Amino acid sequence: MKKLSIIGMPMDLGQMRRGVDMGPSAIRYAGINERLRVLFDEIEDLGDIAVGRPEVRIDPNSNLRNLELVAEKNSLLADEVDKIIESGSFPLVLGGDHSIAIGTLAGVSKHYKNLGVIWYDAHGDLNTADTSPSGNIHGMPLAASLGLGHEMLTQLGGYTPKVKPENIVIIGARALDDGEKDLIKELGIKVFTMHEVDRLGMATVIEETVNYLKDKTDGVHLSLDLDGLDPTDAPGVGTPVTGGISYRESHLAMEMLAEAKIITSAEFVEVNPILDEKNKTAVAAVALMGSLFGEKLL
Repeated sequence: MKKLSIIGMPMDLGQMRRGVDMGPSAIRYAGINERLRVLFDEIEDLGDIAVGRPEVRIDPNSNLRNLELVAEKNSLLADEVDKIIESGSFPLVLGGDHSIAIGTLAGVSKHYKNLGVIWYDAHGDLNTADTSPSGNIHGMPLAASLGLGHEMLTQLGGYTPKVKPENIVIIGARALDDGEKDLIKELGIKVFTMHEVDRLGMATVIEETVNYLKDKTDGVHLSLDLDGLDPTDAPGVGTPVTGGISYRESHLAMEMLAEAKIITSAEFVEVNPILDEKNKTAVAAVALMGSLFGEKLL
């Protein structure tokens, strides 16, 4: 039986622009349940992790924004994701800023010996307190999942690392900090920047991604940041970067991942309806979910 469990993570603590906490609501409003209902035998919406309205705090030692709160809330998410997988259901997490991936991966990775991660994003999210220009944790989740950074983030779930560098593929990168570039080279992380997407075409990028991951991983998590798309197609994001992946290219990517049958968990993050145009970004997110879960044009 194909079962999907949806959980919202309305957290905006990993960055400074308010509104991304309304992302899960915007995605639900865009018709996620109706869209995906025909693709699964059963769908359960578990509601949202309670985040509340905590005050912004800067950790005096690390200069990280809301460190304790981000760790605490992600720990709650990790527990929920763990339970979803235990129940035999596919976990779909709705963000929230990208710092929620720390919790998602902490809940997912304990179920796999060699988890693969596809990071569909304009950014590498490979910063630590030492390299981050801002102290915003939404730029750190992939580094934290690799075991790099503050131990409150790396040790979430009681183990580290969650993923190995050779099991990661970043797609759509076009805004990388110097420290992230150095880390990518040092660890040999596979990255398809927009140069490769343009030059090779999305079909080849996904073929190479699937071939790179399929034999050495026992599950693959998709972490899709809507800012991976070009701002013309997804304007409602906190850190838009021009020159991104098109809406149609993204559908092709999701359709090909559906055909490959390698994705075992997913999250869609950084939908900010305050910055959006008529909920366009949430509607795009839901449409891409449809393609990821096997929706076809004919």
